[in-house]
Amino acid sequence: MPPPVEPTSRPALDAAVTNLRTRRSAWVATAPSARIRLLDELMRDVAAVADRWVAACVEAEGLDPAEPSSAEEAIVGPYFVLRYLRLLRASLRGIERAGTPRIPGPVTTRPDGRVVARVFPADRWDRLMYLGVSGDVRMAPGVSAAELPSTQAVAYRRPDAGAVCLVLGGGNVSSIGPLDALGKLFVENRVVILKTHPVNAYLGPLLEAGLAALIREGFLRIVHGGAVEGGYLCHQPDVEELHITGSDRTYEAIVYGAGPEGHERKLRDEPLLHKPFSAELGNITPVIVVPGPWSAADLAYQADNVATMVSNNAGFNCTTSRVIVTPAGWSGRERFLDAVGARLAATSTRHPYYPGAFARFEAFTAAHPEARLFGSRDGDRLPWALIRGLDPAARDEICYTTEAFCGISGETTIEADNVAEYLDRAVEFANERLWGTLNATLIVHPASLRDPGTAAAIERAIANLRYGTVALNHWSALGFGLGVTPWGAFPGHPRHDIGSGTGFVHDALMFSRAEKTVLRAPFRAWPKPVWFGSHRTAHRLAARLVRFEADPGLRHLPGIFALALRG
Repeated sequence: MPPPVEPTSRPALDAAVTNLRTRRSAWVATAPSARIRLLDELMRDVAAVADRWVAACVEAEGLDPAEPSSAEEAIVGPYFVLRYLRLLRASLRGIERAGTPRIPGPVTTRPDGRVVARVFPADRWDRLMYLGVSGDVRMAPGVSAAELPSTQAVAYRRPDAGAVCLVLGGGNVSSIGPLDALGKLFVENRVVILKTHPVNAYLGPLLEAGLAALIREGFLRIVHGGAVEGGYLCHQPDVEELHITGSDRTYEAIVYGAGPEGHERKLRDEPLLHKPFSAELGNITPVIVVPGPWSAADLAYQADNVATMVSNNAGFNCTTSRVIVTPAGWSGRERFLDAVGARLAATSTRHPYYPGAFARFEAFTAAHPEARLFGSRDGDRLPWALIRGLDPAARDEICYTTEAFCGISGETTIEADNVAEYLDRAVEFANERLWGTLNATLIVHPASLRDPGTAAAIERAIANLRYGTVALNHWSALGFGLGVTPWGAFPGHPRHDIGSGTGFVHDALMFSRAEKTVLRAPFRAWPKPVWFGSHRTAHRLAARLVRFEADPGLRHLPGIFALALRG
């Protein structure tokens, strides 16, 4: 493990905020052309530290750099950041030319009046790299197709005086802090003080090197510390706005205060902090499995898909499959769950690097001693766990109310007379029983989609799921990193019941009235997605993908496709 990073002193925190405050108006006045030059420099600098960034994360999380599983550090680190920088550059070119980012696909209006923008694939490279995958952004009620462009890049159309925004970075994924900071800067015109999370503060020097252009110009400062330093900055008078990726408990402690007094203030909705606040605060992610004519190969592929959702990043994701929903009486249920278990058993256990994992694992397995464990609890490693047969009607079920934040997933069944009824009830279960509104996944065989009744029920489910991202057949985590798909909770959470949070991030197309992202993918993607736990060449492929994002070109494709096809 890397040594702990010393917290930034209070005088240094104050100086950072003061310096940023003096640069607010300069950032707002920075023209798109100058921002494009900064983005070019940022891409070069992030690419230059990418290998060290990945190596640092691999070492800190106890991974073997020679194992394919180490690929995740490249994908969720420099790959996502480089992709976002590239897409921001494309959007700024659109603002230069036409005053707004260019939407890459068609804009349509659904029968219910909702406007839908096709945002993915964003370009020809996406069409090659993500075969058959599409992404749509559904807008909030009241937005017409004609007025959609006016809801983009609002900070550029109607600039204000600027503001200092505190970004409290997440500790579980290395790109969270820089992505959130870049979004606040380039989408919302805020200068940013980014406080790293203590878990990955070791990345501080690398982030400073990669984002040096923004630091040099006085538009970004990176500081370190824990809850004390974060709390101090939240209430620092010159910090005008905040964004956090973390837990709802941390949000509530900041806004209402800690302990019983804070809880009472929350009940009365009497906050201690009145500053504008955006937040992404986790989720209990449902994976709704729809019955169909699944072959043995189908079962194996989708078991790999779901097991990957559980094991990726040792389960420390707000996109981890937390509750698998299956239809009662489905003949494939046992075979599917057995296949998920077999895939988990074949997946190496991980060092649970994120604080509190052992205690959370104990709490869940104490509540469910029947949990099936895969792998042994050996030294500093935890097994994977699958809890079958949860009661869908239970109101105090820990798997429904508490995000495990380790490698644990539950499963429940829904009684229904037909597939359409099952889907309606599964959606109601997810909306009403499971905590959070961040992301959900549906898994549907293509033959099932050819049935008009099932296809209509699927579309109804996608529309009715109250989640910020809904994915069909792909892991909904993809919405976190595509760069053109707004990432955040389903809108509408009041501050005293914040749930999965408020506001969207990672949106290079700069929508201000988004409601939901919908991702669609083939039932069995080809080639195998690089993030699959069983991918045999993922670590080498991921390194090539990082280099591609830094400087896209045809010269990269032979090597990428050769490794992809061997996965």
